[in-house]
Amino acid sequence: MPWDAVVLAGGEGRRLGGMDKPAVEVGGRSLLDRVLAACAGAGRTVVVGPPRPLRTRRPVVWTREEPAGGGPVAALDAGLRAVRQPLVVVLAGDLPFLDEELVAALRRVPEGVDGMVARDPEGYDQPLTACYRTEVLKRVLGRLAPDPAGAAGLPLRAVSRALTLGRVAVGDTLDCDTWADISAARARIREHENVLDEWIAAVRTELDIDQEVDVKALLDAARDAAHNVARPAAPLTTFLIGYAVARRGIGQAEAARAVGELAARWEREQQQREPKDSDTP
Repeated sequence: MPWDAVVLAGGEGRRLGGMDKPAVEVGGRSLLDRVLAACAGAGRTVVVGPPRPLRTRRPVVWTREEPAGGGPVAALDAGLRAVRQPLVVVLAGDLPFLDEELVAALRRVPEGVDGMVARDPEGYDQPLTACYRTEVLKRVLGRLAPDPAGAAGLPLRAVSRALTLGRVAVGDTLDCDTWADISAARARIREHENVLDEWIAAVRTELDIDQEVDVKALLDAARDAAHNVARPAAPLTTFLIGYAVARRGIGQAEAARAVGELAARWEREQQQREPKDSDTP
């Protein structure tokens, strides 16, 4: 079902000493940029908060709640006014490890429920990591606050209680509220099993590359070039593969396989025994 996204990014960051929390960087990308990357498939992405520089080139609709700083329900109400699709994914702007898989799971809203909400390991619902039926959510907000100004200060649980929701279990707490959370997130992305994927995602954002990266194919080609030719050939080879993919439209795996075969021929040539004069007829 078509969907839009609303990202609430107007928090004051009181627990961060007044720092603009969505602008804090984890892995070279702001928290807001990381959230926007996870909702790349949205028809429209609405960000509620003051406009900020973004590394993503994806179009974003900026809006503000009235009054500014009126709280999450007021921000949600403002964001919904720009939503056009039957489903809306609602996200906080401080989720460094949100990914497209979780967003896809939230969007699987079955018949008979008004939305799907993430449930953390402690058993708490996260209404700002959720997907709702747009018209139902608008009706609930209209009942709670017929005048948009009346949404200021309302708790999110007042909205959640009026909805029938399904749950998607998440493996860990996703949001960053304190500097300790930020430090833990920064340490996590540098762990061995995460660092390569995190680095590639950061480079793709920086260079505005939408295409997925076939990491195994590229690493295999780089290994073959380094082993069979020379170590400096590895980065140059991966660059040339990327150039070929962009210019000729071939697949990454196909280009990497061709380069691997070339490197193997190069190595076999070096291992061939040169014939002696006596071997020559």
